[in-house]
Amino acid sequence: MRVMLTHPASGGSQHSVSGLTPMRLKLRRIIELRLEKSTLRTLLRTLLSLALLSAGVAHAAGGPLGIDHPIKFDQSGIWSRNTQVLLEAATLFTVVGGAMWGGGETRLGKTYWRAIDSTIMATAAAEVGKYRFQRARPTQTSDPNQWGKGGGNYSFPSAEVAFISSAVTPFVIEYGHDNPWVYALELLPAYDGIARMKSRSHWQTDVLAGWALGTATGWYASTRGTPWMLSVMPHAVQVGFSTRW
Repeated sequence: MRVMLTHPASGGSQHSVSGLTPMRLKLRRIIELRLEKSTLRTLLRTLLSLALLSAGVAHAAGGPLGIDHPIKFDQSGIWSRNTQVLLEAATLFTVVGGAMWGGGETRLGKTYWRAIDSTIMATAAAEVGKYRFQRARPTQTSDPNQWGKGGGNYSFPSAEVAFISSAVTPFVIEYGHDNPWVYALELLPAYDGIARMKSRSHWQTDVLAGWALGTATGWYASTRGTPWMLSVMPHAVQVGFSTRW
């Protein structure tokens, strides 16, 4: 939209080609931005839900939500186990490296430390859940209702999806309002969830539970003023190694 302004010294006044005042133009832009953010969030949630429940809910066999069923095994291309491990390692390196480099005195650095708190809580809670529920994996049975099957049956929840989700959630919460494209980080746990199902390492509700767990710990970590792990670190770490250069 084109707006033409005259210099105050010429005695003119502000006009717009469309007849809208600058104030109305500004208000319209704010509304448009909010609509864009809302639309993007809705789109991402829809895509992620469809992705995690892919392979046909119509063939659901059971589980707590009635959606669990084995899907076609696929370890090719981006779905390979090596790619999954690479994502997990890259996430760990990025979070820990960013926290150590940035410290906790900047907005970004503090968000990295919150991500560390979040991943620790999510990973610990997921491990407790595995030993508590002892659910058989799709590689161990075709029946998703096999719970309490003893050692070696640790399908629920997915610790890897919980880890990835817990790492990205603090960034989504901190920066999502400023830049809606940050919500695209949620595609990482979505990918990992699909990959784990294609590996037949987890059922649909395993990855959904892992995602929910990581989101919950990420939210909780974001509500704390000072990240817990940061508070127990020496001063050199708290200020970040970037201050030495």
